[in-house]
Amino acid sequence: MPGIRGPSEYSQEPPRDPCFKVNAKASSPFFFEPFNAEPPRSALVSSYVTPVHLFYKRNHGPIPIVDHIEKSSSSFILHLHYSVAVTGLIDNPKMLFIKDIRSLPKYNVTATLQCAGNRRTAMSKVRNVRGVGWDVSAIGNAVWGGAKLADVLELLGIPKLTGFTTLGGRHVEFVSVDRCKEENGGPYKASIPLSQATNPDADVLLAYEMNGEILNRDHGFPLRVVVPGVIGARSVKWLDSINLLAEECQGFFMQKDYKMFPPSVNWDNINWSSRRPQMDFPVQSAICSLEDVQMVRPGKVSIKGYAVSGGGRGIERVDISMDGGKSWVEASRTQKPGRDYISEHNSSDKWAWVLFEATFDVSQSTEVIAKAVDSAANVQPENVESVWNLRGVLNTSWHRVLLRLGHSNL
Repeated sequence: MPGIRGPSEYSQEPPRDPCFKVNAKASSPFFFEPFNAEPPRSALVSSYVTPVHLFYKRNHGPIPIVDHIEKSSSSFILHLHYSVAVTGLIDNPKMLFIKDIRSLPKYNVTATLQCAGNRRTAMSKVRNVRGVGWDVSAIGNAVWGGAKLADVLELLGIPKLTGFTTLGGRHVEFVSVDRCKEENGGPYKASIPLSQATNPDADVLLAYEMNGEILNRDHGFPLRVVVPGVIGARSVKWLDSINLLAEECQGFFMQKDYKMFPPSVNWDNINWSSRRPQMDFPVQSAICSLEDVQMVRPGKVSIKGYAVSGGGRGIERVDISMDGGKSWVEASRTQKPGRDYISEHNSSDKWAWVLFEATFDVSQSTEVIAKAVDSAANVQPENVESVWNLRGVLNTSWHRVLLRLGHSNL
């Protein structure tokens, strides 16, 4: 791509917050594998919108570098040599420049992105799995600013609410500058159905802002895709090109990863073609105010965390148990401060998480459990064993922490 390149080594990585838990091997002074990191779980419930510096980081190679940028007097960054090629089964292939995308109406969409491997460490305690060892913080909620993909495609002659092009294109593939070993050094890529890409209500963005600021390098500068309600793997960063395809993307991460298999499947009998790529993420919740084993004093304990569901489904309820699941109390749910949250109401952000809270008197050691119910009455499964899979994805089982009574907090 003109103006942006993926370096071959890790000597030019951007600075990161020292609080991150890094899921990568390091050798001073540089990292020699992708920087995949999550913030402390307690940081997630400090605000509804996750600060940029605390948003989890996931990539597959060295962070791309933009070669030519210029700042105007208003500090508005113009990517003079940056462009995105739109090709494939389309009557009007074109090279789009950043000014073309910025000329379209700008939308701000509050959306939660979550890695499909969030909470993988709990699944690995049942049986070994392959993947980045995420705790509960491979998730974040941000306000993404940019042009709707439906408007971009309409600019190229593809009408809104279209399921196929005149040349037979039914899928939109996003190709990144990010290079990865799984593609034998080729680019990371993923796709979504054209019907989703051309639906304005799906809020798929070509985003250039995050929380009101220009994207930083870790999160896709200068342009990325945001596909709300879908696993984070489909929200491609450092966008290089867009291709209209007859079939879904054939890249590694669409065909040989991020698919949901039953516990009976292992690396000897797996058949990747027997499952479709995972898109929407299931209903999920996690306790963030407590660690997996937490020492507390007798008295009141506040249980805080997040709950979210894919596909734009709201959170109807979050239940908390303080006795290992024998009895339950409904937690309060909030999104925007000072405003009541109503599931799937116009006043709520349909693509975003809710934060929950409940306070209890604690007089003995106990297991605390959180489980969420979404607006389609989907409920988190009780046990991680029932959803175990060899890649450790989509662990949406009840989240459990152990409270131990003591005389001081750890």
